Amino acid sequence: MLRKNKPKKPRLPTIDEFLLFIPKRAELEWSTNKEGFVEIKTPKFKSNIGKSFCKVIKKENYFSANMDKLGSLVWKNCDGKKNVKEILKILEKEFQKEENLDQRLILFLQQMNSLRYINL
Repeated sequence: MLRKNKPKKPRLPTIDEFLLFIPKRAELEWSTNKEGFVEIKTPKFKSNIGKSFCKVIKKENYFSANMDKLGSLVWKNCDGKKNVKEILKILEKEFQKEENLDQRLILFLQQMNSLRYINL
């Protein structure tokens, strides 16, 4: 009996490798509110059917993702030029009393990547 080879799971990057990633914002509409926090407009539907549905029920075809101070600073620095390590240094300077900034940044970037708000 032949055994089929299981597909190998992709190897997760090490922390040092992750710090070298250069995150870039996706092409989403965004702005800052009066407090300086980022608000990202994300489409609910990309298909014509979904867009038409929103028109029929007279609702917008987007929702807003509102960032806090830390998230806003990260978002603004995901410019496709700075790597994660450089963004972490900016955060450490701005949030000197915060703990576990490296872990928080990595989790935040992974979440933003899974939502397709940024590309790593």
